[in-house]
Amino acid sequence: MNAQTIVFYAFAAILVFAALRVITSHNPVHSALWLVLSFFSAAGIWMLLQAEFLAIALVLVYVGAVMVLFLFVVMMLDVNFDKMREGFKSYIPVAATVGVLILIEMAVVVIGGYLAPGSTPIPAQAAPGYSNTSALGRQIYTDYAFPFEIAAVILLVAIIAAIGLTHRTRRETKYQNPNAQVKVRSADRLRIIDMPVEKKES
Repeated sequence: MNAQTIVFYAFAAILVFAALRVITSHNPVHSALWLVLSFFSAAGIWMLLQAEFLAIALVLVYVGAVMVLFLFVVMMLDVNFDKMREGFKSYIPVAATVGVLILIEMAVVVIGGYLAPGSTPIPAQAAPGYSNTSALGRQIYTDYAFPFEIAAVILLVAIIAAIGLTHRTRRETKYQNPNAQVKVRSADRLRIIDMPVEKKES
C-alpha cells in the first residue's frame, strides 16, 4: 500500500464520518460544520486525482454557500437566537475539530503533492493542452447524460420543496389579501359622526 492509497483512505474515512454526522447531529450548527468538513474531504480526494476544477468548484460553490444554507435553515426552523447565543461555547469543540482536520487535509495535499513531489504518488501527467474541465463536460453530456438529468430533477424537486416550506402558513405571519382589499367599501372602513359644536365656558 503506497502513500497515495493511505491518504485516499484517510480522506474517505473522514468524508464518510462527516457525512454521517451531518444527518445524525441534532444541532443544525453542528450539521453545517460537519458538512463543511465533508466538502473539504471530497475536494482533497479530487485534488489527489488531479481534478482541480472539481475541487475548486466544490470549495467555492458549496463551502461558500454553506452559511447561506445554514441561515435558510435557521429561518425555516424559527430558531431562538437568544438560546443560540447562550450555547455558543458548546459549538467551539466541534468547530475546532473540523478546523484542525481541514488544516491537516490541506497540508497533506499541498505539502505531499506539490511541495514534496514523489512523497505522495500522483496519476500520470496529462498530455500538453489537455483540459480536465472539457473532459468532464464530454463525460457528463455523453456517457452520464441520464444520471445528470436525474440529478437535475432531484435538485428541482428540492427547490420546490424549500419554497413550499418557506411559504407555509404561520400564525404570527401578517399578510395582505388582495381580493379582500379590492372588494372593500368606504362604509366598512370610515364612519362619519355628526357631533354638535360645544362652546367653551368663559
